[in-house]
Amino acid sequence: GGGGRGEIWFGRPMTVDTVASDGRVPPYGVAGGSAGGLGRHWVHRADGSVTPMRGCDSVEVGAGDVFVIETPGGGGYGED
Repeated sequence: GGGGRGEIWFGRPMTVDTVASDGRVPPYGVAGGSAGGLGRHWVHRADGSVTPMRGCDSVEVGAGDVFVIETPGGGGYGED
């Protein structure tokens, strides 16, 4: 299955803490299905810059920043 994407906009300074896997091993496929996609997350800053984040990380955000998370897609089932 396909993963999801979420965005959280911040109206004031805060701290974003993440506790996730390191995103190096995709979900396995079964019965010949392909592996799923990797998850990832980052902060898109109000000034246009991007701050990538590790699986377990802590980042300060400011007003107008957006935290973006893409969840992993599930592995496929059966031949592609």
